[in-house]
Amino acid sequence: MPNAFLYITTVLIWGSTWLAIKYQLGVVAVEASIAYRFALASILLLAFCVLTRRSLAFDRKTHIWFALLGLCLFSGNYFFMYIASGHITTGLVSVGFCSMVVMNIILSRLFFKTSISGRVVLGATLGMVGTFMVFWPEVKHFDPSDSGFYGMTLVLLGTLCASFGNMVSARNQKKGVPVMQANAWGMAYGALFMAIFASFNGVEFTFDPRFEYIWSLFYLAVFGSVIAFGCYLTLLGNIGPEKAVYSVVLFPIVALSLSTVFEGYHWPMAAVVGVPLVLFGNVLVLTKLGTFRKVARV
Repeated sequence: MPNAFLYITTVLIWGSTWLAIKYQLGVVAVEASIAYRFALASILLLAFCVLTRRSLAFDRKTHIWFALLGLCLFSGNYFFMYIASGHITTGLVSVGFCSMVVMNIILSRLFFKTSISGRVVLGATLGMVGTFMVFWPEVKHFDPSDSGFYGMTLVLLGTLCASFGNMVSARNQKKGVPVMQANAWGMAYGALFMAIFASFNGVEFTFDPRFEYIWSLFYLAVFGSVIAFGCYLTLLGNIGPEKAVYSVVLFPIVALSLSTVFEGYHWPMAAVVGVPLVLFGNVLVLTKLGTFRKVARV
């Protein structure tokens, strides 16, 4: 499958999940909704693997890596982010989450000895600055009080969790473990970890029978989990964690574009300036150096 298709699909789906997440909040505890989401996604993936006769048999050591993937990418990071959203604005969560661009670059170098070009670093920097500008109205009102500092700390912890999850997936793929089977088991472990954590914290596993909750849960499980994670982690294996991660910088742009259509969001001037920076950074990170040289000769 072409990398461009994987990249665009990831950005469009994850940029739109906020529409569904809104309907997940309120009646059912956050921990329960996360567990439901990844349990459903895991069941669908496992069933697909069985129907298509893909092997689900792996040794104990590989299952440990699956469990680590589930802990980092399919439970822990979501828990931190959801809790952080109760202390700081969604815009600040987005700004903090973009630090995964830097984390992936550093961890890729640390774990896989990946050589990082100056072009990738420059593109990542432009993307983060652009995102900062897009959410400038919220950034400038950030209160580094106990609650604000606590919220941003949770965001960074969740982002670090996700970044480690990226490294685990990259490691699994280097060992020849297929993304689909790894995600199927990883999501199962993630749902289990979240269910155990929720139980220890006295969370009640209720269910909201409203159509809005059910369709949003289905969308998040099928599109936001099965399809988007499948595309993103395959892309990660193809082009490397340090490049694939740039897609997280584009999620807020898609989300705000949809908000403009559905909620009447008005773009401040800082955001108008920030978006081109994000897009140019995207070009720097993903376009091969030879392409720039050809353009320069024209």
